[in-house]
Amino acid sequence: MQKQPKPSGLKKFFQKNSSPKHHKPSIQEIVREPTAGGVIFRHNEANGLEILLIQDAKDRWTIPKGHIEDGETAVQTARREIAEETGLEKVEMLGWLGKIHFRYRRIDRLVLMTTQIYLVKATSDTDKIRKEEWMKDIKWLSFNDALDKIEYEDIAKLMLKAKTRIREERL
Repeated sequence: MQKQPKPSGLKKFFQKNSSPKHHKPSIQEIVREPTAGGVIFRHNEANGLEILLIQDAKDRWTIPKGHIEDGETAVQTARREIAEETGLEKVEMLGWLGKIHFRYRRIDRLVLMTTQIYLVKATSDTDKIRKEEWMKDIKWLSFNDALDKIEYEDIAKLMLKAKTRIREERL
């Protein structure tokens, strides 16, 4: 008997989620959601590198990010979302780090999210951070602790890229 090849990518997603035991409505629409955010850093008194992470309602540690609104560029969105989600109004946008892709199901929709990630230096009073109501927590962490806590591997890779830039460019 010949083995069937394992499905991959979207085909695998649809097969997995259309099984009768899940009792979920079938996917009716694919929605693309562009978002933007930033890896925010500062140097503490000992000149140690710290990264600002937020803990979402599902206990996942991640970076501040959100949906790009009509008429906004990705950089403008990242700046706005950082201000809204952290209270940091004065930040330096130091360039694009990369983009990451997420996909998840929202009832009968498959949401394909692309997030543009920027390197961001906190320049104002960096201890005056505040979390939004929907967040469980927000905190500055040493780079290594932030890397351990970050939920998404693709963001962790961009954090490593950020650390290299910070070191090489003495940011």
